[in-house]
Amino acid sequence: MLQLLFDKSERDLRKYKEYVKKINFLESTYSNFSDSQLKYKTSTFKELLKNKQANLDSLLIEAFAVVREVTKRCLNLRIFDVQLIGGIALHYGKISEMRTGEGKTLCAALPAYLNALTGESVHIVTVNDYLARRDYEQLKPIFISLGLSVGLIQEGMGTQERKRNYSCDITYVTNSQLGFDYLRENMATTIEQIVHRPFSYCIVDEIDSILIDEARTPLIISGPGAEPSTRYSMANQLAIELIEGRDYEVDKKNYNITLTEQGLLFCEKYLEVNDIYDIYNPWASYILNALKAHKLYIRDRSYIVKDEEIIIVDENTGRIMIGRRWSDGLHQAIEAKENVRIQGETKTLASITYQNFFLLYKKLSGMTGTAKTEEIEFEKIYSLEVQVVPTNKPMIRKDYPDLIYKNQASKWKAVANECYDMFHIGRPILVGTTSVEQSELLSSLLQEYKIPHNLLNAKPENTIREAEIIAQAGRLSAITIATNMAGRGTDIILGGNPDYIVKSLIKNLLEWDHINQVKINNLLKSLSLYNINSIISEKITQLFHYIESNKLNLQDLELLTNLKQSVSFVEPNQTLLKYSLQELYDHIYNYINESTEEEKKAVLKLGGLYVIGTERHASRRIDNQLRGRTGRQGDPGQSRFFISLDDSLFQRFPVEKLKSILNTLQLDDDIPIESPLLMSTLEGSQKKIESYYFDQRKNIFEYDQVLNKQRQAIYAERREILETKNLDLFILVYGQTVIYDLIDAYVTNPNKSMRNIDLFLWCMQNLLGLSLQLSSDDVKAMPNDLIYYYFYQQFILSYKIKEIYLEFVIPEATLELERFYLLSQIDNAWTEHLQKMASLMDSVGWRAYGQEDPLIEYKSDAFKLFIIMTINIRQSVIYSLLGLNLALN
Repeated sequence: MLQLLFDKSERDLRKYKEYVKKINFLESTYSNFSDSQLKYKTSTFKELLKNKQANLDSLLIEAFAVVREVTKRCLNLRIFDVQLIGGIALHYGKISEMRTGEGKTLCAALPAYLNALTGESVHIVTVNDYLARRDYEQLKPIFISLGLSVGLIQEGMGTQERKRNYSCDITYVTNSQLGFDYLRENMATTIEQIVHRPFSYCIVDEIDSILIDEARTPLIISGPGAEPSTRYSMANQLAIELIEGRDYEVDKKNYNITLTEQGLLFCEKYLEVNDIYDIYNPWASYILNALKAHKLYIRDRSYIVKDEEIIIVDENTGRIMIGRRWSDGLHQAIEAKENVRIQGETKTLASITYQNFFLLYKKLSGMTGTAKTEEIEFEKIYSLEVQVVPTNKPMIRKDYPDLIYKNQASKWKAVANECYDMFHIGRPILVGTTSVEQSELLSSLLQEYKIPHNLLNAKPENTIREAEIIAQAGRLSAITIATNMAGRGTDIILGGNPDYIVKSLIKNLLEWDHINQVKINNLLKSLSLYNINSIISEKITQLFHYIESNKLNLQDLELLTNLKQSVSFVEPNQTLLKYSLQELYDHIYNYINESTEEEKKAVLKLGGLYVIGTERHASRRIDNQLRGRTGRQGDPGQSRFFISLDDSLFQRFPVEKLKSILNTLQLDDDIPIESPLLMSTLEGSQKKIESYYFDQRKNIFEYDQVLNKQRQAIYAERREILETKNLDLFILVYGQTVIYDLIDAYVTNPNKSMRNIDLFLWCMQNLLGLSLQLSSDDVKAMPNDLIYYYFYQQFILSYKIKEIYLEFVIPEATLELERFYLLSQIDNAWTEHLQKMASLMDSVGWRAYGQEDPLIEYKSDAFKLFIIMTINIRQSVIYSLLGLNLALN
């Protein structure tokens, strides 16, 4: 009772359950509606909103009931009550914490539909292109049948295709595509290059991954800079010569390296320079980056090498980040270390952090299985509350205490032995590793044990079948080794996923050019199906002949594997094909489904999926994500972590108490420790680490807030210039500001020593391109107001003459020419400003030693830099336009 009184989350949950009762009450009513009647409800809802006879909150119950009914008809799935609760929380701008396997993808359809009724944009954001496409294809029938348009953004799409998809009522897109499109359109030179509608409502899937894990890495669009320096290679050779402990010290906690005095002298002697920090001959950044490349950034953990290119591996998700590069010369230092081509340096043209980007939305919400541990950060940075949604069925998973070993060798031997034991009883295992290096180490051990297994890590050759392998990780005797990246968005179904098995079967048939019984037997054997009989073999033969006679190919795979969906969502010319395949497909699918259900029973008897973690992460949330792969929808399951004191977590954040306890016990290396005391100590350390990272992200956010305000001002100015049909007002305001600045600086300056009327007249004559019939004495005799008025009128005269001249030389091109000069000067100045802000960010921390607050100093200096930039923009525009001379033909 007390919890209900003081816990807002519990009070909201109770309120949401009342909404669910009302939605359930409408279920029987809408089940009697025809498809067209359900579709008409969308028009009714829109009309009510348009006439302000209702708002979104008042339509929630009816709208959710409609979506549930349409989902039953389109996907043959009934939305659970807990999914309704999750959808309600999303609508109210909260984070729905839903366990793995509870149906977050379908849950998002409910608030997406409701909020799309306003006609404003609804974005559903996923972590990669595959999930965006999968969710789009799965839920598109629901939205189409309700009369809404739905779009998909994928890598490689052109501007017009992106614009068309963003204009849909609901758009599926990845976080990086969304952010980069925003930056690109704020570098646009024509209004046709704008792809986004105003940001309204956003649902972020795996919100903790995007808004927490990726918050420290801003999105950056770079342009070509200087050619790569030979200093990278020289610094790399020097780094090899330096000795840790003598010449430099490594701070693994902060991912930093500092040179000792002896190391400093060695570097200066090696390079034959007097000072490696000399601003005219800088070497320090090259040396420190080279040392970081060797000591802190490990191949197959921090990055992989593919096709002579360094590709970053995200430390939290384990996914490769194609197209992303480390900044400030670090990427080039790693290229030098790996002896691949060192790419040219770049300069930042546009950037934004995910923190500030997603705050552009009027309403933001998200879904994940693990948000509660980070709820303070979500609330402070994004003003988002976390709503824990109960599971559809009771959670019966058992999480065993960690086994702690003294060293890595003992730990990996124990993990391999555990896999060996489970394999021989047939129990499926998912082993989570933190790096490519570790996954391949365990894979080699299992190969020695002659245990078949699937390997998933950041290497592209292993990610091709990612979703399929994870979907089948719950089958008998299946052993799957996966880095953190594996399984995102794909449920592990005990006994196997019949959809993926059918897909694999059909893909094999499409690739065959002839058929025989041996091939069919081998195919069935590879699928490891229960109770193989002659009927399934006969149906596979029939399906092959049908594919062959109709000349179907791999492009028809999508149709063949989605035959269970309603015929109304198939193109008319495909309907006949669909009907003729339906019976054959259904028979094969039903057989395989029965087989996986039988296999599931066998797996359940063995205790369900067993998840093994091979290393604790810096965040408890990542550990919980791995545990959450088992025990879905009331299934049994178990998890255990095998850790050692040599793990990177303990190297970076030493836990001396654990080490002292193990050393005191003086146990053999192969004997692990299992203790609640040790576990509480470990979790306490993780909380401290989480707090440390939160402070880091909070610090980045506070500094970026300063730049963000400037960014919004510049981007608003650009957008207005792009959209306006007459730029005269901009030019006149810019010109007035430039003239007033010159008058204030040289004529009316309170500091009389700064006054120089002759210089002022020279500047004005050069600016206006007119011969001024005024002397300095004439100006002195004029009142200040008259000085401002006179020279501003002279500017207007010069500008109008220039416009007439331009219109004569290039008819009907004056507007675009003015727009070009305005945008190019703004963009050039903004690029320079970003570089200055980056330098300021790097240097301002030193002011703390002078008892000054770095953030306050940063804000002050940033404001001054911004003012200088705006002055330079206006001056550059006016001088460029008035000084423009085009040759007559």
